[in-house]
Amino acid sequence: MKPDVSLSGLFVPLVTPFTDDLRLAPDALARLADEALTAGGARGLVALGTTAEAATLTAEERQTVVRICAAACRAHRAPLIVGVGTNDTASALATVRELAGRGDVTAALVPAPPYTRPGEAGTLAHFTALAEHGGLPLVVYDIPYRTGQPIGTGLMNALRRLPQVVGVKYATGAIDAAAMELLGSPTPGFAVLGGDDAVISPLLAAGADGGILASANVRTADYAELIALWRRDAAGPARRLGAELARMSAALFAEPNPTVIKGVLHAQGRIPSPAVRLPLLAASAESVRRAVDLAAVRMQGTAHGAAAA
Repeated sequence: MKPDVSLSGLFVPLVTPFTDDLRLAPDALARLADEALTAGGARGLVALGTTAEAATLTAEERQTVVRICAAACRAHRAPLIVGVGTNDTASALATVRELAGRGDVTAALVPAPPYTRPGEAGTLAHFTALAEHGGLPLVVYDIPYRTGQPIGTGLMNALRRLPQVVGVKYATGAIDAAAMELLGSPTPGFAVLGGDDAVISPLLAAGADGGILASANVRTADYAELIALWRRDAAGPARRLGAELARMSAALFAEPNPTVIKGVLHAQGRIPSPAVRLPLLAASAESVRRAVDLAAVRMQGTAHGAAAA
C-alpha cells in the first residue's frame, strides 16, 4: 500500500538566494517560501532541486535550506519534497534516511543515477534499495537529458509499483506515446507531476496531477491558477494562460537555470542579488530584461473566462 500523501497541485522548486559575495541569504529564502505558500497558492515546496543549485551548496547550507523550507511548510501545513541527486546508492540512502529522521519531509525527489548510466536494471535496483531501506516516500525524477539514463515505459511501470514510490516529476522533454501511456493508466497513490515548464499546460490537459515548475518562482499564483483551470475543465482560459506562461518560461530558460530566474527575482526586489555559483554564470542583462517584461504580464479576464466556462 502506498503512503497516504497528497502530491497534486503546484510545487515550487525554490531558488537558493545568495548575497553578492555568494553567501547564503536565509531571510530571503524564508520570504520566498512564505510567499509561494500564501499569496502564490502553491500546494507545496521543493528544496535542494536543480533550481536550488544544490550541487554547489555545502552540507551545512543544505541543512539550512531544508530547515527553512520545512518551517514554512509546517506553518502552512504544506508538503515538502527534498531533492536527493547522486549516483552513489549508499550515499543517497544515507541522505534519505537522514531526511526521514527529521519527521517534517514528505518525500525525496530522486533522479535516475546521473552520469553512471547504470541501465534499467541498475536504476531499478537503485530505487528499490531507497524504497525498501530509506524510510521515506520517493518521487522519481525522470529527466534523461540531465542524467543520461532514460526511464522507459517498462521501468516506469516497475518503479510505480514500488510501495514507497508516490510520484514522478516527468521532465523528458516530450509529450509522446510513453507520456500518454503513463497518464492513461493511473496508479492509485502515484502522482504525475509535470516538470517541463514550457509544456505543462498540455500535460495537465492530458491528465497530469500538477507540476514541479521552476518558472513558478516568478508567477506562482498564475501557475496555481493554470492547474486549477484544467481541473475545472475550463479549457479556453487554461489554453490562453498556458500559452502566455509558456512564452515567459521560454524567456526564463533562455540561459541555464536558474540564472534568468534569479535575475528576475532580483529585479523585482525579492532576493538580494542575482548571484549564482560557478560553473554557472549570471544571466545577461538582455535575457533578464526580456523575462522581466514577460513576468510583469497578467492574464486579463482569466477569472471571468473560468467562471463562464
